[in-house]
This record gives sequence, C-alpha cells and structure tokens, in this order.
Amino acid sequence: MAELLEIVTNAATLLCPDLEKNTQTLQRKIELLKSRKVDVQADLQNAGKKRKREVEDWLINVENNITEFETLEQEIHCSRFYSRQKLAEQVERMTKEVMELVEQSDFPKGLFLEVDESIGQLMLTPPHNGQAFLQNFDDIWASLMDDNILSIGIYGMGGVGKTTLVMHAHDNLLNEPKFSGHVYWITVSQEFSIHKLQSDIAQALKLDFARGSDEKKRAAQLFQTFQKRGSFVLILDDVWKQIDAEKIGIPPRRDGCKLVITSRSKEVYHRMGCQRIIKVNTLSEQEAWELFLKKLGRDELHPEVEEICKKMVKRCGGLPLALVTLAGSMRGVTDIHEWRDASEELKESCMGRADMENEVLPILLYSYDRLRDPKLQRCFLYCSLYPEDFFIKREELIENFISEELMDRRLSWRAENDQGHAILNQLERACLLETAYSVYFDVYHVKMHDLIRDMALGITKRNRRYMVKAGLNLREIPAVQEWTEDLDKISLMKNSIEEISIGMSPNCPRLSTLILSQNPLKSIPDCFFTQMRGLRTLNLSRTSIQYLPHSISDLENLKTLLLKHCSSLKSVPTLEKLRLLTRLDLSYTKIEELPEGEESLTNLKVLDLVRTSLSMIPTGVLHSLSLLQQLRLPFHIGVPIEEVLALKQLEDFYGSVNNVYDLNRFITFLLYFSNLGI
Repeated sequence: MAELLEIVTNAATLLCPDLEKNTQTLQRKIELLKSRKVDVQADLQNAGKKRKREVEDWLINVENNITEFETLEQEIHCSRFYSRQKLAEQVERMTKEVMELVEQSDFPKGLFLEVDESIGQLMLTPPHNGQAFLQNFDDIWASLMDDNILSIGIYGMGGVGKTTLVMHAHDNLLNEPKFSGHVYWITVSQEFSIHKLQSDIAQALKLDFARGSDEKKRAAQLFQTFQKRGSFVLILDDVWKQIDAEKIGIPPRRDGCKLVITSRSKEVYHRMGCQRIIKVNTLSEQEAWELFLKKLGRDELHPEVEEICKKMVKRCGGLPLALVTLAGSMRGVTDIHEWRDASEELKESCMGRADMENEVLPILLYSYDRLRDPKLQRCFLYCSLYPEDFFIKREELIENFISEELMDRRLSWRAENDQGHAILNQLERACLLETAYSVYFDVYHVKMHDLIRDMALGITKRNRRYMVKAGLNLREIPAVQEWTEDLDKISLMKNSIEEISIGMSPNCPRLSTLILSQNPLKSIPDCFFTQMRGLRTLNLSRTSIQYLPHSISDLENLKTLLLKHCSSLKSVPTLEKLRLLTRLDLSYTKIEELPEGEESLTNLKVLDLVRTSLSMIPTGVLHSLSLLQQLRLPFHIGVPIEEVLALKQLEDFYGSVNNVYDLNRFITFLLYFSNLGI
C-alpha cells in the first residue's frame, strides 16, 4: 500500500513539476504586497485627509489575496495528485493578481481626494423674520468678527430659533475671507459621547481615523488637522452638557479660531468658559403676528377670523416653532367653524392639538427630561400650580418648596433657602423659568412661558395628578365629580369663587396640597375637609373668609396652614391635634388671640403673626415651640427676651423687645452665634 501511495505522489509531481517552485515565488510576492500595504496605511494615517475610493478598493483586494493565499497553502500541503493541476492553475492566477496589486501600490495620482481641505457646505436656511432676528444676528456676527472673542454661547428655550440664527451665520461665514471657508457645523447628539462627536467632526473635516484608534489617538489626529487649517469656526449645535474640548481634540482657542455653541442651558456656557453669551428671546406680539401670517400664506383675514387668530397667536407666547407649526396646520382653512374649533382646542392648552403635541411638545419635554435630578423636576412641576403669565415671588416659592418638602432636607432655614435659590437659578439657566423683576415692589420674580406651563401640566396628568384651574376667573368651585380619588395637588388660586356649596365633601384621600388663595371666598362648609385626611398643605391666603370650619382641627397630617391676608378672619379653631404642623402663617389677619392648642405645635418651625390684632403672647407658649427657626411678631407686642433667647434654632426674628436692656441682651445673643458661624 505504501509503495502504491509513493507511485501516485511521484506521478502527481511529474504532472505538475513546478507547483512547489511557483508556490514559493507567490509567497515572496505576497510578502512584498504586505510590505506595500503597511507603507500605504502609514501614509494614510499620517496625512489626515480623505482617501480615494480606489485606495479603499486596493486595500480590500490586498486583504482578500492574503487570505486566499493562506487557504491555498493549506490545500497544496494536503493535496492529492488529481487536484494538483487545478491548484497549479490557481497559483499562476494569483501570482498575476498579486503582481498587479504591487504595481498599483505606487498610486501615481495620489492616495487622497483633491479637495480644498474640507470647505464647509451651504445649509438650507429658512428665511428670517423680524427685528428681533436681525438684532440677534447682528450681535452674533459682531462677536464672530471680533478678534478678541474666541468662544460664543447662544442660548434660549427650545423652539426659540437658536439653530436658525446660527445657520444664517454659518452661511455668511463661508463667504468671509478670513476663514477661507473653514466653517464646520456639528449637530451634537442628545445622547452625547466623545467617540460619536469625534467621528462627526472628522467627517466634517474629511478626515479618516486609523482603524482601531482609541479616543486619545483620535483626539491627537483631530488636533493636528485643526492646526493645519489655520483660521476656522467650529459650530456645535444643541449642546446639553459640558464638553471637554481637549478630550475631543479641539485646539485651545487662539487668534482666528472660534468656537460657537448653541444650547438651552446657560450653565453649559459658564462651564465651558464662553467669552460671550447671547440669549435668544421669544418674539414680540407684532413679530409673532407677522410670522404667523407669513406661514399662513395670507396677507388679510376676515375680521372674525383675525380675532380668533390673534388669540391663538397669543397662546403661542412668541415661540417661533409653535407659531410655524400652528400656521402650517391651519394653512388653507377658510371655514369659520373650523377656526373656532381650533381656537377652542387651544383655549386650555396648546398641547390639545395633535400637530402641536407632535411637533412642539417633544422639543420642550426634552428640557424637562434632561433635568435628571428628581428635586429639580418636582420644583419645576410645582410652578405650574400658579396661573398663566403669573409673576411668582422667589421667596414665596422657596418657602413653598420647603413646606412641601420638595428639596433635600437641610439642618437650618438659611441652608434650605439657599438651596431653593440654587434650584430656581438652575431652572432659569435651563430656560424652563424666566426671570422677572417688579420695579414697583423692587422684588425679583420668576414666571413660566405659556407653552412650558402647558408641557408641565401635561406631565402632571400622566404621573402624579394635579387639578389646576388657577387664574381662570371661575365663579364656582369645580363639581365634586372632578375631585377624583387619585388627585395629589389642586390649585384654584386667583379666581372669583365666593362660596362652596353646603354639603360638598370631595373624596380625595390622597390629596396633599389644596390652594384656594386669592379668591373672595367667605366661608367653607364644615364637611368639606372630612374626606381629605391626607392633606399636608392648605393655602387660604388672601381670601375673604370670616371663620374656618371646625373640620380643619382634625387634619392631623397637616404640615402647612397659610392664612396670610385673610383680613376678615378673627379666630381660628383649635390646633391641638395638628402636631405635625411646621409652618403657620396668620399674618395680616384680625385674630385677637392665639388659637387654642398653639403650645402643642412642638414641630413648628415657622410662625408668622405680623400685623395681627393680638394683644399678647401667653407666657410659656414660645418656650414650648423649641424648633422655631423663623418667628415674626407684631411690633405692638413686647415679648420677654428670655423666651426668645431660649429658642436655640431661631435664625430669623421680626418683632420688638420690652426695653433697651433686653435689646442689648438680644444683640449679644446674635453676635455670639454669629461668631460661632451658626
């Protein structure tokens, strides 16, 4: 048998005498091809340019031939005589192909595309509208042309037109000789990553990264490529959080090189050290009307339709995205019935229409989702309890944040107050709240844009249930059927409700907050609160109420009772059972004596009795309220200084003392704790 096998093998060798020799020749050619591949790849990696398609194809063919040769070697080693002729033909074919690839590796016309180092491309910019646009554009352009300003931040709420403004600036920059067309637009993905941003910038620069390169090597390549460009402008659109330019590969700003960022968060610009920050505000009423008509495609409207349109435009609050969306959905509508129906849909919420909900809501909602921190989200949603276009006092809002336990707990009133201001600042920087200033009262307020408020109310309907009918000029309290068992917070503030029907007793076991303030409400039936045992906050401030129902005395979970400016109120029922109460405001009422059971409120932290008709504070009452942090008393009552000094948690005191001696003792007390840093 062995002899037979030897005869067969010898016969195969006689049939293909040069197979081994030709295979060795092919192997040498393959090694040469591998060397050329290494050289070409090195040239590609170092140049930082866009490679030609033929170079890509050559590399693929080289890899295919190397793989095919490795397979062929195995087949030759294990071959039988009847297959050697076929293998010899394969070796001959491959040798020719490999030699051709070696010859092609010179690339006499170069490895790279002949382009002008990634000149930026014009964008499809929508037409601009109004004086506000021109003013904002002029501000941006002046900053771009100022050699001393190297980084610019443009911020504003979602849908306000930041991207449109910068698109116009981008196209104008392409014609600016100082930048030679080196203007790069990058839209930063909402789920930001260094790797993704590096890839997007490389694509704009027409740069190929080396295969398998990590973020540091990619950053180095980007840095070198930017350095070769000379003057350039890099625009990063829709940035949501701080970007470390060095980790990305963006060179430190230098003369002629500028970074432009758009974001909804002012905080992003501060953290990235932008030299110039420009806020894009909503449109004025006139500009909003002009934009709406333009997108509607109508110069004139029937007087009745025009009246409806102006109401609809007002509901959009000057937000260009909402105006364009609304006008587009109503384009071509001539039937007055359809206009009235659309207006009715928008009356309670701009999110009532499908077009607004699909186009506008997701843009605004993402700003809320990006808050991440639950306490920021809770505080933001709480602001929607106030009426539309309402100027909310910062201090009042923070007091409510504390009372509602929406924030992290702090040991002192000052620390909680500071936290409240920090939260409002963050919401303002995220363009979810607007800063408002009252010249008349010399007080800073915040307010919500109408569409932001609509979005917030939409969130509360999906999650924790709110019933908000604030500032709607209601004359009657909502029907008992609307007071569902799952409600968490109800706001009926700033209406015209004068009475609550006798016998009305809503079944709201989960209700935690009820706001009836700023109503001409004169009385509340005793049974009204009997099915609200979980109530924690009750606000009856600025009502005309003359007496309180005795059922309030049984709200054992109540923590906040606000009766400020109830100028007709002369007495309050017993509070003995309200042992969880932490805040009691009876200021500007006509009460003549403290409520019965006041000394039982051992958890009380805030007590406000300013401008009341009290004649005295019974001895021992203040001493029992040892956790008080804020105490405000009417000036006509002098309290024993010993009782005030015994309140070791007290941080804020408003009132009078009996004599100069007591005043000196009180000042010494304050200085002592001040020196301790308390």
